[in-house]
Amino acid sequence: MTIAVTGATGQLGRKVIAQLKDKGVTEVIALARSPEKAADLGVTVRVADYDRPETLAPALAGVDTLLLISSSEVGKRAVQHAAIIEAARAASVGHIVYTSILNADINPLSLAEEHRATEAALAASGIPTTLLRNGWYTENYASNAPMAVTHGAVLGSAGEGRISGAARDDYAAAAVAVLTGSGHAGKTYELAGDGDFTLADLAAEITAQSGTPVVYTDLPAPEYAKVLEGVGLDAGLAGAIAGWDADAANGALQSDDGTLSRLIGRPTTPLSEVVKAALAT
Repeated sequence: MTIAVTGATGQLGRKVIAQLKDKGVTEVIALARSPEKAADLGVTVRVADYDRPETLAPALAGVDTLLLISSSEVGKRAVQHAAIIEAARAASVGHIVYTSILNADINPLSLAEEHRATEAALAASGIPTTLLRNGWYTENYASNAPMAVTHGAVLGSAGEGRISGAARDDYAAAAVAVLTGSGHAGKTYELAGDGDFTLADLAAEITAQSGTPVVYTDLPAPEYAKVLEGVGLDAGLAGAIAGWDADAANGALQSDDGTLSRLIGRPTTPLSEVVKAALAT
């Protein structure tokens, strides 16, 4: 069975490919816009550029299963995903596994709209599909731990909202379990961490591990967006991040569904381990 992975040079794509190799899977194809960035992956690399749709069908020739890792280009993803889904249909790909978002059908995050559009395109394609509705990556917050130590603060707009985060390694393991297993076509998996945390919990964990007092300061979303703009983010992205936090305050990133740990056969990575790794970088 030949497995192709989009976004192969991204953080999740790299982990998936590494885990596939660890499992002894040899027929792996890394799909990348810039193949030179994938040269270190140790697998076959093919050019697949969303902005050059003519590259997509040739890149998928002979592929049995495609892992469609959602594009990083927010605002362009629905069109990009539709292009590769059509290319997969033309190339007779037998199964697509797509990394969507937790509770995509009802999730209020602005990110969910493009995921819903992609899920609809997959349904219309007729290709057997598995939806991996990934929750939040714990690294989305914990990666800022060194900065939090420097400034003694975690900032956000999530209030006391609980976040059922899991590590990228966990979501990669779920993808690998589906890619190498059987009986997953037609299934939708809601994936989230076993535990959850607030941003105050995150600040407390950073304090415990670093020995430096770090506190969580909750800000109104517009004020938090201005802070993010002040550190170099463009206004659109800053507003989106603050909005996601505001949705998290209302429970958008919380789930007690234990599917992820059941799928990977182990507990998901706790917040403490992700913070430890972030502080070590």
